[in-house]
Amino acid sequence: MEGVHCLMMKFSQNSMIEVSVVIINYNTGKLLQECVDTVIKTTKNLCFPKTEILIVDNNSTDGSANFKGNFTLIKNQDNPGFSKANNQAINKARGEYILLLNPDTKVLGLVIEQLVEFAKTHPDAGVVAPRLLNSDGSVQDSVMPFPTIRRAIQEYWFGNKIYSKYVLNVDKPTEIEAAVMAGFLITPKAKEKVGLLNEKYFMYFEDLGYCRKICDAGLKTYYLPQAQVIHYHGVSGKSRINQEYQWKRLISSSKLYHGSFRYYLITLIIKVGQQFFRK
Repeated sequence: MEGVHCLMMKFSQNSMIEVSVVIINYNTGKLLQECVDTVIKTTKNLCFPKTEILIVDNNSTDGSANFKGNFTLIKNQDNPGFSKANNQAINKARGEYILLLNPDTKVLGLVIEQLVEFAKTHPDAGVVAPRLLNSDGSVQDSVMPFPTIRRAIQEYWFGNKIYSKYVLNVDKPTEIEAAVMAGFLITPKAKEKVGLLNEKYFMYFEDLGYCRKICDAGLKTYYLPQAQVIHYHGVSGKSRINQEYQWKRLISSSKLYHGSFRYYLITLIIKVGQQFFRK
């Protein structure tokens, strides 16, 4: 592929891979290496699952993807966006299952095994998402309802929180509508019926779009609370310039997801609610 340089590192072509862990990096510093280290640490002594790691670097300038290790590295000469970078790795992945993992995460315990085992025993699973934790151990809001005009009115005008991301306080696996992609296991059935991420989303809303397709395909998205991942949310966008850039991307992706008319209507509903009903 033009603009891409791929380095294959230390994997036997004959090894049997069950899970491909895909990590997209953009200037995440040492957190990327720490993330990879936790994946290796939590899988190296297990006969199951056989795991490979694929890192796609979207033209980072901080040297974060220069460390050496037991992974496949795809180095882009520009930043093609989150969805396209994930698809680059998925197309090269040899695993039956695909685990999309943010570089600012740390997997805890037997997360990968737990996610895969659950998927194997639930043939209707298209996506299985772990519980995301903040750095202090509190539960992060990572479950999402499908956003609609009606739900926006109910939340921002009447105070019923059914539009925004939320914390799901459960202790057993639960069917949900959508989950953020910081930890996101894609099953073989999802690969077959839904396929790749929608590349019209540079970043943001790709998770909602994918989970919507999972639902449309007759599959389910599950939340697995016993599988836990620490997520240092938003590391790539801490600078003011990056925050402004990401805000523009968020607006652009929201328009793509909703359509322009619905986007502006929902935006109006939220602004009216914030001004008159949430004082």
